[in-house]
Amino acid sequence: MTVNLEVAEGVGTIRLDRPPMNALDIATQDRLKELAEEAARRDDVRAVVIYGGEKVFAAGADIKEMQAMDHTAMVLRARDLQDAFTAVARIPKPVVAAVTGYALGGGCELALCADFRIAADNAKLGQPEILLGLIPGAGGTQRLSRLVGPSKAKDLIFTGRMVKADEALSMGLVDRVVPADEVYTQAHAWAAQLAQGPAIALRAAKESIDTGLETDIETGLAVERNWFAGLFATEDRERGMKSFVEEGPGKAKFL
Repeated sequence: MTVNLEVAEGVGTIRLDRPPMNALDIATQDRLKELAEEAARRDDVRAVVIYGGEKVFAAGADIKEMQAMDHTAMVLRARDLQDAFTAVARIPKPVVAAVTGYALGGGCELALCADFRIAADNAKLGQPEILLGLIPGAGGTQRLSRLVGPSKAKDLIFTGRMVKADEALSMGLVDRVVPADEVYTQAHAWAAQLAQGPAIALRAAKESIDTGLETDIETGLAVERNWFAGLFATEDRERGMKSFVEEGPGKAKFL
């Protein structure tokens, strides 16, 4: 399989495994969607790490495969391509991308689907599709601009240039830069910490934030309001407040 899901201690690692560069061909895209949906369903998965291995996250789409496709073929495929990445973005649990080496084109777009990005100090990210006479097609024009702002997104997309980890950090494209041999360890630790948190409240927070970014503020506030009130019906809310009153903040244990 070109993508695998491994679960341990509440953390599901979705691992890209298509050497040497984890090129995201159609089979890999479809497998990614399948496993993202599985991670979303499974109760034993409470947080997710997206990882491409020690050397490379994903260097982009399979260009040879794409070169053989004509307009009609891509019209039929483009929605499935986006749906595969959207399945990752829609996982209702905390998701962190552990980025090593190249994260280009579709690889960068996959990292954009995570809630948090930890990059190796040797990582290089970018959207080089313009150099092929194309634009990003797996969400890059939308997610990148929402993350770093339209001007920085246009710089990367218009030029197709790669940015090193330090520049990616400064523009907000990644959230933390660590030594290359610590990327997965730190990503897993971030996920494992959140895997111990209140699952329904974390889902509510993610959906409220993501929906708010995609709509007007009144709709976003309505989503927040409904989730906020609804959480008062959960055992986690009872447990969290009881622990706060009796033991002080930050000591609640959630199931």
